[in-house]
Order: sequence, then C-alpha cells, then structure tokens
Amino acid sequence: MPAAFADRFVQSARRLGHPLCVGIDPHLGLIPTAFRAGAMAPGAPDTAAAVELWCIALLDRVAGRVAAVKPQSAFFEALGPAGAAVLARVIHEARARNLLVLLDAKRGDVGSTAEAYAAAYLEPGAPLASDAITLNAYLGLDSLEPFCAAAVRSGAGLFVVLRSSNPGARDFQDLRVGERPLYERVAEALAPGLSRLRAPETDWSGLGVVVGATWPEESRRVREILPRSLFLVPGYGAQGGSAKDALAGFVPGPDGRLEGGLVASSRGIGFPAEGRDGDAASWERAVDRALAAAIAELTSAVR
Repeated sequence: MPAAFADRFVQSARRLGHPLCVGIDPHLGLIPTAFRAGAMAPGAPDTAAAVELWCIALLDRVAGRVAAVKPQSAFFEALGPAGAAVLARVIHEARARNLLVLLDAKRGDVGSTAEAYAAAYLEPGAPLASDAITLNAYLGLDSLEPFCAAAVRSGAGLFVVLRSSNPGARDFQDLRVGERPLYERVAEALAPGLSRLRAPETDWSGLGVVVGATWPEESRRVREILPRSLFLVPGYGAQGGSAKDALAGFVPGPDGRLEGGLVASSRGIGFPAEGRDGDAASWERAVDRALAAAIAELTSAVR
C-alpha cells in the first residue's frame, strides 16, 4: 500500500524545516513577459504552451526547497482541452522532481459523480492523479465518502474547506447551528473519520481541512476539534496573512517545532513584481528571492 500522504508531507517538511507549499496559479494576465506568447488568448495553442513553460520553470525553482506544490485547477481549465493536458504534464513533472501535488479543485458531489471525480484525481494511473485534493462538503458527508475510499486505497490526502481566507467566508461559514458556527459543526462531523486516513509514522491524519491564515482565532478553535488533522492554510503572503497567523493552528512536533499543515503561497512566489517585465533570468532571480524570504520567515516562525 502506498505511504500515507500525511507521513510523506510531514516527514518532508520536518527535513526542510518549514511547511511552505507553493501554489501554481497561472493567471494569464500575470504571466511574466519572458514567457508570454502572442495575445495570450485562452483558446490559443501558444497560450497553453506559454503557461506550461512558466509552470515548469516554477517547478524547477522550488524543487528540493518545498515539500509540495498546489496547482489551481481552474486556471488550467480556463484554457480548454489544451489546459487540461498542461495540468496533467505539470502534475507529472512535479512528481518527477519529488514534489507532492495537492490539486486545488474543491470538488464535491454525490453518488456516481463523486466516484468519477475521485477516480479522476486520486486513483493511481489517472492522467490527473494527485497526492491530495481540496473538497467541498456542502452536499453532506456521503459526498466525501468516494474520495475517502479512494484515498485509503491510494494513500492520498483530502482537504475539506472549513474556513476559507476570503472576507465572504462569514456569509455562510459563520452561521450559527445551535450554539456553534457552521464551520465548527463541519469540523465535528469530520472528526470520526480522521482515523481512516491516519498516517502510521507521524500520527497525523490525511483527512485535512482548509483554514485561512486570515482567521487565526478560528484556526485555534478548529485545532481543538481536530487535534491530528492536517491543515491547508491559504491566505499567507499576498492575501495579507502573516506567518504567525498562518501557524495559529499548528502544534509542537517531536523536535519542538510547530507542525500540522501546509502554508500555501501562490502569487507571492510565482509572480514577484521585480521579475514581471525582464528576461527569464531576472524572473528566476526574483522568484528565488521571494522563495527564500518566505522560507526564512516560516522557518523562524515554527521554532
């Protein structure tokens, strides 16, 4: 049986000394000049090729320096069939560089549709098979079951959205259900399932949750409910979350350093302002500086 995602990520993060996960979000309007081709129209073949060049170049910059990358499926889907092919190649190339791939697709459905999504993203051998995926639980726990079953077979991780980093998260996630907000009720509902994806070597569960860096108090409350669930923490860096806020739900590991999740940064790493209009070498230098700064900040914060 494949090694559990939680073991693979936590052990890699411990070796590296930080929990940074680099997002791969190919905004067409932000692709640096050095990689652009033609008008960058979504359906143009040159556009998909340009996006792929940028993605592979970013993988080369982060390989060996972070444990995982997080491609955002929507930006690839926006390119049509060529974009789906690029995403498949990016997943393959990331794994070839010993990077874990967390696909940010936020899927959620019921019955055979959920089974098809799980097969597409988690079953070994599928073109888009990833090490972990983000999910929505709005349709209920049965909508998560096909993903859990596939994750048990493949050793994959799952990250269910609880408290997203956007301001509008309050609209529904804070609604009171009895005496507790909805996001806490969802966390409570997930708790019994943590043992199914428990990683034997680190004792962390691959049934994880998404809790934004912009909500540190909420992160602490979720950690009380889900003491061994990995967190995916968006909102760090460009979205305003500090390293301290991003680690609010983390706990001391065996070496005393804080652990318990992945802290994601996308635009802050892939689209540094200094590298936007220069040649490829200037972009690479800018990415290296941004990456080094984020790693240094998080390495310091986990101590």
